[in-house]
Amino acid sequence: MTDRPDGAPEVGVGPWEGPWPEGEHWDPELLAHGDRRNVVDAYRYWRTEAVVADLDTRRHAFHVAVENWQHDLNIGSVVRTANAFLAREVHIVGRRRWNRRGAMVTDRYQHVRHHGGVEEFTAWARAEGLPVIGVDNFPDSRPLETYDLPERCVLVFGQEGPGLSPQMHAAAQATLSIAQFGSTRSVNASAAAAVAMHAWVRRHVFGQTVP
Repeated sequence: MTDRPDGAPEVGVGPWEGPWPEGEHWDPELLAHGDRRNVVDAYRYWRTEAVVADLDTRRHAFHVAVENWQHDLNIGSVVRTANAFLAREVHIVGRRRWNRRGAMVTDRYQHVRHHGGVEEFTAWARAEGLPVIGVDNFPDSRPLETYDLPERCVLVFGQEGPGLSPQMHAAAQATLSIAQFGSTRSVNASAAAAVAMHAWVRRHVFGQTVP
């Protein structure tokens, strides 16, 4: 990391110094001009396609879905978090278009799939043998903190306010709520998605068993 003329730190690395490395995964443009992307050091100077291919060899078994979200930046935040936790795919159910700025370019490395509606999405989940796990505050919701999340599953989140639709609620194997201790009834939808994804990581990557 170097400093820009305005004094702010500059992310990434400059042009490659010394003889260029050999291999199809290296990007000649990045080697020549530097790599300022928001990627971990292990992927410096790699082609985008090579980064995706490498991630594909070790993606986790959970998927994430968002249903009818109206706040585009929230969708981008979920895509960015899904990339950080290496979700298999992100599924957008309903409205197709979304603002990719919130993803901070991570959508280049994260598989994103669109489904026209709940019926199409749940048909896909059944075909894949993936239980649908909703995350929302319903009277029948069970605590995320004590629920044994299955390794293969798709975590589904509704939009701010209305939450999951009745159709998605009915299709879910279980709906889970996140424990809260303040005055607000709910947390931001993208924050809830991050909490749920991390709960999956604690259970299936670090082996933390539920109480």
